Amino acid sequence: MIKVGKPKGQQVMRTSSMSATFLVMYCVLLFDVVGVLGDVGTAASYGPPYLPTRCGGYSEDQFPPGELFAAVSDGLWDNGASCGRKYRVRCISGPKRPCKVRSIVVQVVDLCSHDPCPATLQLSNKAFDAISKIDTKVNVEYAQ
Repeated sequence: MIKVGKPKGQQVMRTSSMSATFLVMYCVLLFDVVGVLGDVGTAASYGPPYLPTRCGGYSEDQFPPGELFAAVSDGLWDNGASCGRKYRVRCISGPKRPCKVRSIVVQVVDLCSHDPCPATLQLSNKAFDAISKIDTKVNVEYAQ
């Protein structure tokens, strides 16, 4: 009995097609992972009075629904261009394991009023309570 196999040319073509498929899948996965990662900084809470702000003055319309907003440090302020930017923020560490599992999206409404700013992001009380169990500065990952 004679075994008939596939010609070698088809086998090479299938192998290179599989390699190309693997490469495309790898690139898509890598893009997804890199897209999730952000910068690392610190976050602290700040409370009222929230007005006036450097972005919207005395207008209460500047605050997003849910009161999830932030004042940012000089490094993120960008000469006021950061007004209205949104950042996804996630607590990653801090004293006494303060982090809650979820991430939130905050909108920039102000420049930090302290010089130097005590954190990269100063979150409204409601925003800070959403990511941390205790009221102390925490380490966060954030991405626009």
